[in-house]
Amino acid sequence: MIVKGGRTNYGEVIGILMLDTKFPRIYGDIGNAGTFSFPVKYKKVAGATSQRVVREADPTLIQPFIEAAQELEKEGVAAITTSCGFLAIFQELLADAVNIPVFASSLLQVPLAHRMLKKGQKVGIMTASKPHLTKLHFQGVGADNIPVVTYGMESQEEFPKVFLDQKETLDVSKVEEEMTEVAKTMVSENPDIGAIVFECTNMPPFRKSVQDAVNLPVFDIVTLTNYVYNSLK
Repeated sequence: MIVKGGRTNYGEVIGILMLDTKFPRIYGDIGNAGTFSFPVKYKKVAGATSQRVVREADPTLIQPFIEAAQELEKEGVAAITTSCGFLAIFQELLADAVNIPVFASSLLQVPLAHRMLKKGQKVGIMTASKPHLTKLHFQGVGADNIPVVTYGMESQEEFPKVFLDQKETLDVSKVEEEMTEVAKTMVSENPDIGAIVFECTNMPPFRKSVQDAVNLPVFDIVTLTNYVYNSLK
């Protein structure tokens, strides 16, 4: 057991606030502990369904998320993330509620990715639902003035059924095909895209397939979590 600054834990440096979901968490997904080479500590926020977080941006969820973040801090984690990129809208509130770093959304990488590109290039955003990803989400992570192109998965067959509508089985090959096709379409229609950021935390298992399909750097919640972990350990 590690004791530091009055806090205790069993080696979990990163705490993860989880949505209240039922779909499978395959390797690469933030909800699968095997995704990481280090221990992580999960805390589910009861009632925080995909419907309420993604489609409704329900403000009544702010307090439950704050309380869960404070519990994780007391339990000894050194930084906190979440299992949904749409929680970008709560970034500032969550960060203000605790005394440890909070990175609520993969979208925090958008300014970084853009700064890596030459003038005139844009960041491609792949999201679970384009109609629900608003300027407020980009404002929440300081990316509202970054030139982006956003494509969503809401019109696909398998992806929204699982990750938005809580289908309890997952056709991995089908989602991989859908992800790569959306990525290829996005880049083909927008050749000025120089990098891609996955908003959705269920997308990282398909990062390599997308990288191979479009030959561009791809950032997601796992790349961000590893980055933060390495800053702490």
